[in-house]
Formats: sequence, structure tokens, C-alpha cells
Amino acid sequence: MLNKIRVAIILILVVGIVVVGNSLYTVTNDRYAVVRQFGKIVNVTDAAGLYMKVPFIQEVTEVPRNIQLYDIAPSDVITMDKKSMIADDYVMWKVVDPTKFVKSLNGSITSAQDRVSVAAYNATKNIISSMSQDGIIEARGEKLTNMITDSANSYVGNYGISINKAVIKVLDLPDDNKSAVYDRMISERQNIAAAYKAEGEADAQKIKNETDKEVAIKKAEANKQAEVIKAEGEAEYMKTLQDAYNTPEKADFYNFTRSLDALEKSLKSGNKTVILDKDSPLVQVLYGQGLR
Repeated sequence: MLNKIRVAIILILVVGIVVVGNSLYTVTNDRYAVVRQFGKIVNVTDAAGLYMKVPFIQEVTEVPRNIQLYDIAPSDVITMDKKSMIADDYVMWKVVDPTKFVKSLNGSITSAQDRVSVAAYNATKNIISSMSQDGIIEARGEKLTNMITDSANSYVGNYGISINKAVIKVLDLPDDNKSAVYDRMISERQNIAAAYKAEGEADAQKIKNETDKEVAIKKAEANKQAEVIKAEGEAEYMKTLQDAYNTPEKADFYNFTRSLDALEKSLKSGNKTVILDKDSPLVQVLYGQGLR
């Protein structure tokens, strides 16, 4: 009798432990807890803690809240100008609507990765096919990443998923035409640089021609003004001479000063002997006749 009682107590304890264990569930900070009853979602918990559910009737599906990283296999894509390129992507995604996620994908991370992979591939293919090969090479980086991310999100919204970033980590040319493409791009940029240089040289020559023209005009005006001043000076000089020769006193004084200048120049040249004409004003002064 005692053995039966012990067995019953043990069974009750075991059943109680099982029931209690099946009634409790824990939610961590990096998880959603989606409670379903007969396949229907009855509760979604996103706050960390210990919770209860109806044992054996309700089941809990845990869904990650943090960002997931998924690496996609490299694939061939064709540009708008029918050039082949190799794209190697990775995607950062997360669950933003756990209810949609569980309803559409049954909470399966593997199924979500498949959808993300298809979305990223389709987005990459569509974006690459809308651009030329040169344009793609120039747009690599944040611009191309944003374009692909926006396009990829349009494929996964119904699954409660958001793609934070779809990044082409490697976008390369096939080995058979890589050198030809880069050589062509270098040649195009050299042509652009040469055009800019020629344009700059033309502008510089234009500025030089305008400057030379202005200098020539100013120089001609200066020469003209100098000639006018010279002519005026010569006219004034001739007028002064004419006045001097027309007046006897001034004429004698003028001849006398010219003789003094000539004598001074002769003495400065090293001559110690000076021969004077008897009619020279200097002779008249030396012999006491002087100027009248």
C-alpha cells in the first residue's frame, strides 16, 4: 500500500513538474516570443522576462530581434551595354514584424535566408542591368549599395523582414575583358583631361592676346604723347632762339654762354691749350672789351 502511495506521489510530482515546465517560457533581450494556439498567433512578447502559457495547447516560437548577416554566393550579372560582371553580395537583415514572419515563413531562419538571397540577387541584377559598365564602376560604394538595398526591400516586406543593407563586397570584371575595360576607361579620362587642358590653354592665349593688345594701345598712346611733348619742347626752344637772335643783347649773351660751355667741355677733355678766334666773345672779355 505504501509503495503504491509513493508511486502515485512520484507520478503526481513528475506530471506537475512537466506541466509547470511546459507552462513557463523565458524571453531574452535579443528575441521575440510568438505564442500560438492551434496554429493561430495569440500573443507576441518582446520584453525580457519569465512568462506563462497554457501547457500542451500553446506553443512558443522564438524569433531573433538582432541583425542577421547572410553571405550570398557570387553570381554573373549583365550590364545595360551587355557586358558581363561578377557580383558577390552580403546582406544585413532583421525581423521587424514577428507576426508576419511566423505566419509567412513559420518562423524559419533558413526560409528567411532563402527569401533574402533571392531579393538581393534580383535587386542586384535589375540595378546592374539598368546601368552601363562604366557607370557601375564609377557608382561603386554607398550610392550603389543604397540603390540595391531599396530595391531588395520591395521583395521581402510581406515576410516581416527588413533589409538594412545589401552590399556588393566584390564587383569585378571577368578576367578575359578586365584589362580592355580598364584601358578604355583610362583612355577616355586622358581624352577628357586633354580637352580640359586645351580649353585652358585657349583661354590663357585669349587673355594674353587681350593683354598684349591693351599694352600695345597704351604704348602707342604714350609714344604719341611723348612726340607731342617733344614737338612742343622743340617749338619752345626754337622760339627762345629766335627771340635771342632777334634781340642784340640776348644774342651776345647767348653766344657768350655757348662759348663758355664749349670752353668747359674742352678743358674737361684734358686739353690745356685753347685756341680762340679773335672774334670770339671770350677773347673780347679777356682783353677787357666785355659784353655790351
